[in-house]
Amino acid sequence: MRAFPVKMPSGLRYWTVVDDDFHVVPIVDQWLRHLLFGRSRAELTTYAYAISAALYLRWCLKTGRDWRVAARDLGLFVVWLRHTKSTDGDALLLGPGAKPARGDRRINRVLSAVRGLLTFAVSVGEAPSTVLGQIYEIADGRDLPEELQGENGLAMRIGVQHRLQEPETAVDRATDAEVVALFKACRNARDRLIVLLLARVGLRRGQAAGLHRCDCHLLMDSRALGCDVPGPHIHVIRRRNPNQAWSKSRKSWVQPVDFLVVQAYDQYIDERHERLGTGGSDLLLVNEFREPLGAPMPPGAINELLEELGRRADLDRPVAPHMLRHTMAGNAADAGATEDELQALLGHKHPSSQRPYRHPSHDRLREAVRRVPSPRSLVHRDGDQ
Repeated sequence: MRAFPVKMPSGLRYWTVVDDDFHVVPIVDQWLRHLLFGRSRAELTTYAYAISAALYLRWCLKTGRDWRVAARDLGLFVVWLRHTKSTDGDALLLGPGAKPARGDRRINRVLSAVRGLLTFAVSVGEAPSTVLGQIYEIADGRDLPEELQGENGLAMRIGVQHRLQEPETAVDRATDAEVVALFKACRNARDRLIVLLLARVGLRRGQAAGLHRCDCHLLMDSRALGCDVPGPHIHVIRRRNPNQAWSKSRKSWVQPVDFLVVQAYDQYIDERHERLGTGGSDLLLVNEFREPLGAPMPPGAINELLEELGRRADLDRPVAPHMLRHTMAGNAADAGATEDELQALLGHKHPSSQRPYRHPSHDRLREAVRRVPSPRSLVHRDGDQ
């Protein structure tokens, strides 16, 4: 069992699972197509889910279990994931003292995909409904507060089984000095624009690589473009792009930009026209210095660019694209942005989604401590009353 890429006649790509004879596994393929079309998931999501489903089906095949009901032994699957390394379709059992084949975070992601596959199989009649009780904890909720209970005081709670406790790892933000160093290490206008789109606008790499030229309204008055939004801004829109760039957010939103981004954009457009003329893709970021010229940059090329810029700048640590998004969010919070403003700037649907992006600076934390009055001043104030 292995993940396998599929390219449809329309050009759309997704990943499925095939057996050793390269026959598609029907239920997995149906589930992954449902994710792609029915739930508008990205190709990369089907890739991650296909790998996880292949691991589950491979374990079932190796241990002689029926995948439809093997969820009752999901604890053994967790042990297999932790101690069995896959090598070209084969399995290598790791001995005592060896580093685990997969960490808790990776195992949880595999389990999440398996639950999704089994739940879908139940919904289409390919697996018995009793499976749901093996992958989810379902409990009576009559002990909950009254306002959380349903009619007649009844409520049901549901949670997942076999979830491992993951170590909490916060994504760090790139410092302003690191951003400046990356910017100075750029050798062309396109690369400078990419750094600013990530660090000043806060776009994810897929959102930056998925921008179309028509999304960039960088005039003070965009009414001539049929847009009533005032000031320079970018429209972040979720699309199926030929370079597989994909906006994680399902909703579209308008992102204001500052003069630095406008200036970098103008310089890039001049550079692009000089090298490509009026040709090239309608997407904003394209290949200017490698073949095929004018082809849209894939999201992975942004990671490669930042790695190269980090080496040129001689940074002490690698800076990933998402760290620059955290830079934008942290700087906006330090400048006094409220939670609803951060939510809008980051394109989040839920207010809680922007909380991991808040990185209070040391100066802001120190100022918060200074604002707390001393006990002596409180005593004097109470005495005056």
